[in-house]
Amino acid sequence: MDISIETRKQTQLRLLKVLSQAKIKIYGDEYAFEEFAQKDFPLKAKSEALAIVRDGKVWSQLVPSRNMSQERFMVLKFHFKESLDNSGFIGWLATRLKHKIGSGVFVICGQNTEKGGIYDYWGCPVEVAELVIKEINNLIDEYNRNIKKRRK
Repeated sequence: MDISIETRKQTQLRLLKVLSQAKIKIYGDEYAFEEFAQKDFPLKAKSEALAIVRDGKVWSQLVPSRNMSQERFMVLKFHFKESLDNSGFIGWLATRLKHKIGSGVFVICGQNTEKGGIYDYWGCPVEVAELVIKEINNLIDEYNRNIKKRRK
């Protein structure tokens, strides 16, 4: 984990760069959380789950779902470029999305050393999925505009 002291503007520019150089995958399915008792883990864990976590009493898995009675989410995955300091990324982007769109997000992190280390699954309500994708694209465009200005 990187530790650095920087101004708000420096942080903004660094994290815009992190976002613009991340490999982003948008999953086409809608996802929901399914819960089951700890004792049922081997039987109920699904291979198509993107994530499985527990809180001491139940397991919760994030799986594709079309069940309209469940809260459903659009999911994105960010794999970060290994050489970039992505510290603060979750708080920065989650705050930005909350201010712009009004919705919170959930984030589940994992690690794959072959792909640069830590990666994030981000979920948002399906109702705001297009707005989230649009805002992420706007941020990438903002970074590209900043790069062009510096080159002039």
